[in-house]
Amino acid sequence: MLSRRQLLASTAGFAGYSAFGPAAAAEALKLEPALPDGLKAGAVLDALPGKKPLLKLSFRPPNYETPLNYFDSVFTPNDAFFVRYHLSDIPEIDAAKWKLTIQGGATPVSVSLDDLKKMPAVEIAAVCQCSGNRRGLFQPHVPGVQWGYGAMGNARWKGVRLKDLLEKAGVRKEAVELVINGADGPVIDKTPDFVKSLPMSKALDENVLIAYEMNGAPLPHWNGFPARLVVPGWTATYWMKHITELTMVDKPFEGFWMKGAYRVPLGKFPAVDRFVSQETAVNTPITEMVVNSIISSPAEGDKATAGKPLAVKGLAWDGGYGIVGVEVSTDGGESWARAKLGEDTGRFSFRAFLFEIAAAKAGPLAIMVRAINKIGQTQTSTLNLNPAGYHHNVMHRVTVAVA
Repeated sequence: MLSRRQLLASTAGFAGYSAFGPAAAAEALKLEPALPDGLKAGAVLDALPGKKPLLKLSFRPPNYETPLNYFDSVFTPNDAFFVRYHLSDIPEIDAAKWKLTIQGGATPVSVSLDDLKKMPAVEIAAVCQCSGNRRGLFQPHVPGVQWGYGAMGNARWKGVRLKDLLEKAGVRKEAVELVINGADGPVIDKTPDFVKSLPMSKALDENVLIAYEMNGAPLPHWNGFPARLVVPGWTATYWMKHITELTMVDKPFEGFWMKGAYRVPLGKFPAVDRFVSQETAVNTPITEMVVNSIISSPAEGDKATAGKPLAVKGLAWDGGYGIVGVEVSTDGGESWARAKLGEDTGRFSFRAFLFEIAAAKAGPLAIMVRAINKIGQTQTSTLNLNPAGYHHNVMHRVTVAVA
């Protein structure tokens, strides 16, 4: 391991990190996107309408990943934000005709987009991450969309509190779950519609929103226009897009996407925030994100010069407990030193980090990072295997060539 003095993080180095400068973030998006090693053979760069070139993993339904080197900003630009769908029938929605209905309460309610915008508005910074992010890096291979590092993004989401809408409809004490449906649907009737539920306790959490804006602009079509659910801290399977119906129910929802998908073995990933009404003796719904981090720069295979400073930049996040530290190692995890953390933009948001090293000699230099949150959780050194390829949070590692 390099000496502590050599590894001292530089405060000045943050000035060039686009987490703290929007001009640099815009410049970063002009770069040729780097492909994760596990995806180089099959990934194709393609641009959906309104999007920058993203990694196309499938077209029907559209599943497009944000390239790793686009994460040079705490907030992911809307046109670089990943796209995830389960179903292929994705209608263009006329905002003037769109309605959201709330049923199962004391009084049925129907609201328009204009109605939502007249209600008290709330904005929250939160990471939206697919449950299967990094599934394509699992060894051994598991089935499903073969995501690399970029099935995620961070945005400032603006909308109304879900609890405020539910209270307009009258929340009954017997209601145990909220069932959520959207305008997207299956192409054939044998395919189950993508419908999810939330425990009522989560639906009434003050941080859960019905969002109509993203980073100060209307939601892009591919990210849920005109309104979507935002469930900070929980994986994106609950972040329903193009929502049209909310229904309070008195017993656990039996739909396929709750009972047959997005579940992990019971006890495999102990969660503080659980979905108890949907648990069985053997498995439980995936809920909160695990603590994680990425190195956005340097990229795998980049070149460095011996004796000259090399800035290691990246992002860390978790399920909403808050990142308190990021550590860096250059000796395979034998010893660690603390990186400098960037601005805290909220406990559900990305947290930038910066660390400066100077390799003493030529040759390959492997850099590893791990994040730590406020409740003492940190990343794993080995893959936590599970059948669906969820919660990949092995410490990110890149190797640079020092000359």
